[in-house]
Amino acid sequence: MSSRPLASVLFVCVHNAGRSQMAAGFLRHLAGDRIEVRSAGSLPADQVNPAAVEAMKEVGIDIADQKPKVLTPEAVQASDYVITMGCGDACPVFPGRKYLDWRLEDPAGKGVEAVRPIRDEIRARVEALIAEIDAPRGV
Repeated sequence: MSSRPLASVLFVCVHNAGRSQMAAGFLRHLAGDRIEVRSAGSLPADQVNPAAVEAMKEVGIDIADQKPKVLTPEAVQASDYVITMGCGDACPVFPGRKYLDWRLEDPAGKGVEAVRPIRDEIRARVEALIAEIDAPRGV
């Protein structure tokens, strides 16, 4: 089997501190090296949302070491899938990329109890994304 990833995915939200970090954490955990994972924000925060970190820790995924990153055209151009989560028109568009907009509640300012359902919805969407990426290859 080739060591080259099947696809590259970029998750984008405004602060790159909650939704996009949880999605990236799930994709790394569930797909391993089969899919290259990036995340970024149009206006990145100083740190990942502590409630998102805690909610992910509850399901065995540690995102505490992640840092919010600024969205760049290069990150978009290097990705096969660009998944936006409330960043509006801040995401540059390049031909040949698949763009998906996941409308998810923003976990900013919420406690871990309120973040859990957002986390669980993100997991379900990431699992569906993995199935979509795997489908043409019969994985």
